[in-house]
Amino acid sequence: MIYANECVRRKPWDLSFEAEPREVAGLRRVLRLHLTLWGLPELVEAAQICVTELTSNVIKHVGVGTPATLAVSMSGTRLRIELRDPDARALPTLLSAECEAESGRGMTLVDAVTDQWGVILRADSKVVWCELATNLTGPNGHTDSPRVAHAEEYLRLYGTTRHPRPSGSGRLSVAAREEAAIDLISDVLHWLRAHGCDPDEALDRAQTHFEAERGEA
Repeated sequence: MIYANECVRRKPWDLSFEAEPREVAGLRRVLRLHLTLWGLPELVEAAQICVTELTSNVIKHVGVGTPATLAVSMSGTRLRIELRDPDARALPTLLSAECEAESGRGMTLVDAVTDQWGVILRADSKVVWCELATNLTGPNGHTDSPRVAHAEEYLRLYGTTRHPRPSGSGRLSVAAREEAAIDLISDVLHWLRAHGCDPDEALDRAQTHFEAERGEA
């Protein structure tokens, strides 16, 4: 059996910044990096749209240089993005598609690319949040992939053989699977050298294949 719901650690994170136009590009880069590391590259574009529009709303309606905080986490199997600012009065507005006014179009974009969004009002601040759907089976799971599924099965078998557990101790933990993966890679490198192959060249080729396939995903 493949346990796919505990293989990626997606810890909540937040980033404080001043709401200025020059900060938007940096926020987009940070978001791309984190979502790529989280195995969610397919959400990068939509998430960047959300962060850009939510930040632009703060700049336009609260003020340039307003201290704000971007927070990203998993809400079940959804990706949750929050933008906090200190003004509980300037609320985001969703305009109808036929409206010609420029103000409010940002939230129309957010509404179009997200599953849901809303506002949390506090005494001296507000949080505008939105959630994007994923095809994850759990908040720490991975998206469907034959490669990942095969690796999960190999690591389960290899880890159980290399690191025997007491009877009834349950499945391998994330940390145990990580150690099993390192041991497996090390053993494969020994096998390559024993058969006259260059382990470094094999690693380079594997990395090249990995990067190419990740780019196609």
